[in-house]
Amino acid sequence: MADRKPEVYSIAAHRGFADALVAGLVPRYHEESFGLARLTLLLPSRRAVRTVTEAFVRASGDGGGEGQRGLLLPRMAVVGDLDLDETLGPLLDPLGSGALVPPAADPVARLLAIAAMLRADPDTRTASAAGLLRQARGLAQAMDRLAVEDVELEALLDPQVIGLVGDLAEHWQRGTAQFARVLARWRDRCGERGEIDAPVRRNRLLAHVAQRWRADPPAYPVVAAGVTSAAPAVARLLRVVADLPQGAVILPDLDLALPDAVWDALGVAGNGASPEAPIFGRGDVVTHPQYHLKLLLARMGVARGEVQAWHRSGPAAAPPARSRAISNLFLPPEASTVWAQLPADQRRLSGVRVMETANPEEEAQALAVLVRQALAVPERRVAVITPDRDLAQRLVAHLGRWDIAADDTAGRPLPQTPAGRLLLQLAEMAAGAAAPVPLLALLGHPLVRKGEGRAVWLERVRQLDLALRGPRPGPGLAAVRGAAAAREKTAPGLVAWWDEAADLLTPIMAADAHMSLGAALDQLAEVAEALCGPERWGGADGRALASFVEQWRGAAEVADLPVDPADLPALLTDAMGEIAVRPPYGSHPRLAIYGLLEARMSRADLVICAGMTEGRWPPAPAPDPLLAPPVLRALGIPGADFRIGLAAHDLAAALGAPEVVLSHALRDAAGPVIPSRFLLRIRAMLGRELEHEEEAVRVARALDWAEPAPPCPQPAPMPSAEQRRVGISATALDRLRGDPYQFYAREILRLRALDPLDADATPAWRGIVVHDVLKQWHDAGSRRGELLPLAERTLAAMSAHPFMRGLWRPRLMAALEWVEGHNAELAVAGRVPIAWEADGAIDIAGVRLHGRADRIDRCANGTLAVVDYKTGKPPSRRMVQEGYALQLGLIALIAERGGFAGIDGLANGFEYWALQKKQGKDTFGYMEEPVLEGNRKKTGLPRDEFVETTLDFLMEAIARWILGNEAFTARPNPDLPGYTDYDQLMRLEEWQGRGKAGRGSGA
Repeated sequence: MADRKPEVYSIAAHRGFADALVAGLVPRYHEESFGLARLTLLLPSRRAVRTVTEAFVRASGDGGGEGQRGLLLPRMAVVGDLDLDETLGPLLDPLGSGALVPPAADPVARLLAIAAMLRADPDTRTASAAGLLRQARGLAQAMDRLAVEDVELEALLDPQVIGLVGDLAEHWQRGTAQFARVLARWRDRCGERGEIDAPVRRNRLLAHVAQRWRADPPAYPVVAAGVTSAAPAVARLLRVVADLPQGAVILPDLDLALPDAVWDALGVAGNGASPEAPIFGRGDVVTHPQYHLKLLLARMGVARGEVQAWHRSGPAAAPPARSRAISNLFLPPEASTVWAQLPADQRRLSGVRVMETANPEEEAQALAVLVRQALAVPERRVAVITPDRDLAQRLVAHLGRWDIAADDTAGRPLPQTPAGRLLLQLAEMAAGAAAPVPLLALLGHPLVRKGEGRAVWLERVRQLDLALRGPRPGPGLAAVRGAAAAREKTAPGLVAWWDEAADLLTPIMAADAHMSLGAALDQLAEVAEALCGPERWGGADGRALASFVEQWRGAAEVADLPVDPADLPALLTDAMGEIAVRPPYGSHPRLAIYGLLEARMSRADLVICAGMTEGRWPPAPAPDPLLAPPVLRALGIPGADFRIGLAAHDLAAALGAPEVVLSHALRDAAGPVIPSRFLLRIRAMLGRELEHEEEAVRVARALDWAEPAPPCPQPAPMPSAEQRRVGISATALDRLRGDPYQFYAREILRLRALDPLDADATPAWRGIVVHDVLKQWHDAGSRRGELLPLAERTLAAMSAHPFMRGLWRPRLMAALEWVEGHNAELAVAGRVPIAWEADGAIDIAGVRLHGRADRIDRCANGTLAVVDYKTGKPPSRRMVQEGYALQLGLIALIAERGGFAGIDGLANGFEYWALQKKQGKDTFGYMEEPVLEGNRKKTGLPRDEFVETTLDFLMEAIARWILGNEAFTARPNPDLPGYTDYDQLMRLEEWQGRGKAGRGSGA
């Protein structure tokens, strides 16, 4: 066997790997009885098994190559793609192999064990469980990379490596030392338990198979097809297969026509002068699509000249000139200077088009149009390849327009599925101490109370949503119950419903800061099942979640890693994000949407490469956080740029399809983007000969095009006389005069703006708190020394919002201290409060005027002083003078006419008590009167005319809008400050600033 020339073949990109492979295997191994079934086919992944099986089915439908219909499939074994987290198939890892090779350590148990080791390591900079697991995950990946390349721990102690580390920055030295310590501890732990890492076990199993086949070649043919991993253990096995009497290795897209000078220019790639020579050289072009194949051939001990061309083609083959053009496209930078002299047939990519769209949404729409047009052709197959999963989901949604069922075969991350999101929302709710946003998201989750009673459940959730609007009510379920109780009058039964829901949530709210991860998962699973029933474990996502919980719970039982509930959402997001939930069935039979890994070996009549922007295709290199690039190079481990070459090889394979569309958007959600470097190469090489896909973009834009809407006129509604007859509050007159539309929306349409959930403490809400505190103080006798403790108790009971604790509370306390002192000064002068937070009303011209007085004092001379508390800046004197801030005058008018019970007399004081700093002052709290008196005051209303002038403004407004027929025009005074609650309703931005806006009559 040693004297036999190795049987190594290459299938050119234009032939279509899977179909060309089958087209050659069927006549080569087909016999009258079971010839093809005796063949053992080694494939890189389970996805490749499915792809090759489909190719056999197509070949069977075409007559099986021998005029027969139907084939017995060969035995297909999986070598195992570590990028897809796959293990070896049963042929290479049979039952009973544990007697030859120790079992693999559970990956989750390993992760938790490494996190515990990091927790005890002096160089660890994080204490949270989520941070420890994130760091452990990076360390485990580095360990696997070493294991795949057959690099032992002792290699880190090599004098050359130690010398390199000593020359690096301090953080690289600490990272390398920590990596070596943890790796040594982990190897010791594996030795004690009789386990080894999964990549190590894979290497040993492959070595065992290679040794067995070398010593005793199998009696059946063995073919390794599509395996491109350059790992040493894989390369040794492929060499053994190539040397078998009935063996062969078939590589995808190895460029046999690449000039030798260019092949040599790719770099060392394992072809050093001696076994001790570095595997990677400093000038190696690791980003070239042929580099990893050159490395694989070097480790197999096969020269490129010994590789033979596979001359069979599949039904979806492209013209042979395509492979030559692809080879020229990816020439290294120095060699690409020949582009200018290339003849047209060596750089023409006929059938390859570039599609450029404005944004990802338009790109997805145009992709859907291309797919729809292609599927309209009978038997035409379409493959969409994209590394952008968001773009893939958009495409799936757009295809639903034409009832085309499509699934993203790359899958969806478990946290983005309904079942995974439910578990995360439970963790977020517990971490946030039942904060409104995660709580309502959990209660409204589509799996919660799914079934007959869901409509009633959702109605209660909506009622609770209204109860929780505004600032956060406080931590814990009891605070939520208090908010629900406050809304019991308008939503009877809400408290009883909440008590039942709270009973279900209580187990995860009782978690302490030192709970084990296993106990936390137990509680989450228990509460999830109580909310959703056992159905939550159904479906592909439910089964994936059940497997995740079971695996992590079992591993956590033996791990010493306490978890703070606040860390649980981040921990679960990271852990679940590594699990892809793939659709089991139900998609269109001639359409596939792939990720880059899943697309390998696939072929279709139309291949669409989408999302081709820099940073996605190729992906941005992610440097190893622990081992510096020089250390990796010295250890013989591929660096971060190595994957760019793999992405280039993926694109080269896709370009071999008969028809290819390369798509990218000009910008994404964050801003403008750069097209992929591969696209820029295509544009540079093809120049004017580059074909563009414009029709699909035109159709996509036409699908959503509509006639431009006419400009919205400035609203000026005209309600009927009966609708106009509404009362006016002391605060509403300012709206009526300043912005009649706001009065119309609030008082006639009775629309109210909802506060956001978990809102900041707005000025209006702060005013409510201040009024409540001062009312309680006056009710208790307004004694000095009692106001500040009362405010502290009230704030503690109402909310624990960090904004108040950190910023507003100290200011409020300083201002209330001024109120207490100023009140004492007034008492000395003989002025006493006689009403506070009092409601009053009178009739003016048949219209009810009503309002609430913050405070009314009786002065020593028997007159009244009206006080209005302001947590913000008081209205200016000019606004009062022009009739846009009349609350003080209206309250005084109601008081003078007996509208407040037990109060009579004339008003002579009109005061704003502002609970903020006055301009130029350093203390909080001051009093201001918008009264025109003395030579220093040039604006305001005269004291003796204050109430009378206010009445005149009121009568004018009543005559114009309440009893008259004037339109409630929106924003007639655009420069006047006011509320913005109804700006969207009046469509302000559509007409304001357009010059002279037209007047409308509708709302």
